[in-house]
Amino acid sequence: MKVLLLALNPEQVSPPTLARIKEIAQGYEVVVSRDRDEIRSRLPDVEIAAGLFPRSLLQEARSLKWYQQYGAGSDWLMQHPELDERSFLLTNASGVHPIPITEHIMAYLLCFARGFRSSILGQRERIWEENRRQPLFELEGKRAVLVGVGAIGTRFARVASSFGMEVVGVRRTAGQPIAGILRTVGRDRLEDELPEADFLVLTMPLTSETRHMIDARRLALLKPTAYLVNIGRGGTVDEGALAEALSLGRLAGAGLDVFENEPLPEDSPLWDLENVIITPHYAGVTPRYHERLMEIFLDNLERYVKGRPMRNLVDRTRGY
Repeated sequence: MKVLLLALNPEQVSPPTLARIKEIAQGYEVVVSRDRDEIRSRLPDVEIAAGLFPRSLLQEARSLKWYQQYGAGSDWLMQHPELDERSFLLTNASGVHPIPITEHIMAYLLCFARGFRSSILGQRERIWEENRRQPLFELEGKRAVLVGVGAIGTRFARVASSFGMEVVGVRRTAGQPIAGILRTVGRDRLEDELPEADFLVLTMPLTSETRHMIDARRLALLKPTAYLVNIGRGGTVDEGALAEALSLGRLAGAGLDVFENEPLPEDSPLWDLENVIITPHYAGVTPRYHERLMEIFLDNLERYVKGRPMRNLVDRTRGY
């Protein structure tokens, strides 16, 4: 019998949700398990897999036709070249993250604008710093250059514009007008936009094309009063060049949730820079993550069994 494998803990799948899955996927045996041995024993019959499936076992799942991954990023494919010749459909969790990640980005921007980082440090040392070392500013009228105009970037643009900010979108190729975005340009125009950026916000995926896209040369195009925010993938930024620019005052600050190596090594100079806010890759965390992912999976499951186009289909040649 064909198997639909949910690589989740059984308590994560409510009885109504399990009943709905079985209703849609009639003719499939539905297995809910995170146990690696059990998963491996069912591999010959797994046609559909979802959740936290062990990626090292994907090559052995010879009957797999569709994998709904639990996260949004698909750069893990670069570590599994053995899957290049496999033809299964891959869908991601795009749509789960726009709300929490947009709020995370805005938290960075507001912390910098209102000087919260130095106030928190002062609170720890019981220092009343009425005459601030770093001037405060308003987000009203500031320009954000947004690299990556997907679901997250689109929501960020709407929220940022409600603060009176201007947002310029940079994507692989220039596209149609988007609400909240002043204009959208292709990546070939990125360097034209950087000198006018007050914030450089990175939400793009990591691919062979985007690795170290933000290097020393492009960082040098930013104003010394500009800030960089990265919630996409750490490998899109040359971390050494970024640390140097921050330490020498060539950049005002950075809000970083993702890094080239995670956890961030203890000897990274980024830890000691007072103009950097580090969060350990949790911008997308939300108590509603699983609920939203299940909505995507159930919709896609119905599309799959009916032979309709899938949501969030990953172009595996591009990696997103």
